[in-house]
Amino acid sequence: MVTSTRAAFLSFTALMVLCLTATLARGGEYAEVTDNGYGAVATVQPRATEAAMNAYAAGGNAVDAAVAAALTLGVVDGHNSGIGGGLFAVVHWSDGRVEAIDGREMAPAAAHRDMYVREGEYRPELSKRGPLAVGIPGSVAALDYMMEKGGKASLARHLNAAADLAENGFAIDGIFARRLKRHTEDLSAYPGTAAIFLDAQGQPWPVGHRLKQPDLAKTYRAIAEKGGSYFYGGGFAQTVGQWMEHNGGLITREDFADYELIRRRPVVSEYRGYSVYGFPPPSSGGVHVAQMLNILEGYDLSALSEANRYHLLAEVMKLAFADRAYWLGDPAFAKVPKGLISEAYAQTLRARLSLEKTTTVPDYSTPPKAQEELFGKHTTHIATADKDGNWVAITSTVNTNFGSKVVVPGTGVVLNNQMDDFSAQPGEPNAYGLIGAEANSIAPGKRPLSSMSPTVLTREGKPVLTLGAAGGPTIITQVLQTLINHIDLGMGLEDAMRMARVHHQWRPNELFVEKTLVDPIREALKEKGHSLRQLGDYGSTQAIGLDEQGHFVSVAEPRLEERNRVE
Repeated sequence: MVTSTRAAFLSFTALMVLCLTATLARGGEYAEVTDNGYGAVATVQPRATEAAMNAYAAGGNAVDAAVAAALTLGVVDGHNSGIGGGLFAVVHWSDGRVEAIDGREMAPAAAHRDMYVREGEYRPELSKRGPLAVGIPGSVAALDYMMEKGGKASLARHLNAAADLAENGFAIDGIFARRLKRHTEDLSAYPGTAAIFLDAQGQPWPVGHRLKQPDLAKTYRAIAEKGGSYFYGGGFAQTVGQWMEHNGGLITREDFADYELIRRRPVVSEYRGYSVYGFPPPSSGGVHVAQMLNILEGYDLSALSEANRYHLLAEVMKLAFADRAYWLGDPAFAKVPKGLISEAYAQTLRARLSLEKTTTVPDYSTPPKAQEELFGKHTTHIATADKDGNWVAITSTVNTNFGSKVVVPGTGVVLNNQMDDFSAQPGEPNAYGLIGAEANSIAPGKRPLSSMSPTVLTREGKPVLTLGAAGGPTIITQVLQTLINHIDLGMGLEDAMRMARVHHQWRPNELFVEKTLVDPIREALKEKGHSLRQLGDYGSTQAIGLDEQGHFVSVAEPRLEERNRVE
């Protein structure tokens, strides 16, 4: 098991380097505030930010801006997100309520725990590529709901605007071109995918090629005209279901028709006078950000040396990810204890930590009332906010680059490979090296566990910060470190996001560090017992906050510009 986990994690390091730089474009802005100060947006793609600003200019609010950005990312950033995938959103509505909107993918009705076993052997590639890797997408349902509840325009307007871009095309940048080149072999295995992303000779499109996606535009326009029913049970679902039937998949038209959007109560915790609203299970992000903040609140982080602070962060991450591996899953199928975010449990875990050396974490811990008090039944992040009080955090994904690599001919939609986020075989690592248990095993209609961590903070009842990140399991630790740097160390948002990051996910027992972490701190961490592994620079966090005058401060991942210059 140790060997397979380490091998998966080594592939994870390469995957992170590829996925986390996959959303750059040249020119334009990643984060903007409207001229009149009404609204703000931060995304990973200038065209998506532009779409959000256009939505504001047309009289829309933060909900319009977020939905416009999400649909545009499905055109220009389709290797990371789109309507063939799913999303989690935490929204602070203008009336003061906070809601968690679950548009996570679902397993088809015919799914079962041994669907990736052939002749008694687990075949992990089947959950990563091809028809069996696909879960029922939820993004369309979630975006439709958001617009119905709080948008000023219509979903159709934003769909048609994104369809225009898909039809007219956009110039491929160097990073998109390299993603195509790296995945050419997998993309070529599916005619519908190859027809879009490869030329007539089966070669990836080069930098500067104007990528036009008429089939995606057609699908967007059909949803705009006929509504979500076209996607869920109508023409789109029928086309996908027929393709699956002829290509060894399990998904049917009925699976689409049975998809259920879930409105959940956010995970709410208190930290240094802030109320922190995170996403509940089947996200692990909200639970474990809250769990780690609870432990850290017992320390004066600003008084610690930098080495001790990084050490403490690593130790807290290790404890949280050990619990994640055992307890977390879809609450409709697994018993996920609310005690994970209790102060009493935080005190128990805090007592195990030492500032002088690493702590051995052989297994998960058990929170209080673990069987009684339960939660109810490559990625990109969008942050928007407006002066009416709408603050939106959306994290959207098709999972790894180009998801399952499947585009059903005629649809133009990249389908996710979210089934790999289940514990396809409990105890075996997934594409990100994460270990899972029975709580996240495959079952019909179940939603796979996620690390997505859309987060909104309020102070004295007023929203003051929205943030989230991309990057597999590092999403959770990126959000944690941004909050610590901003709240405890008093850094501005950009500086808080620019600080060197570390990441520990329990298995394997290694601490990831960015290349910018200086040697004296590295040596101090090694002396405390940490085994370090460098992962270049990683992560893609987006955030919006307020300055001292109450004006919006919108910040996109600072590493994006540097990576762009490197290209």
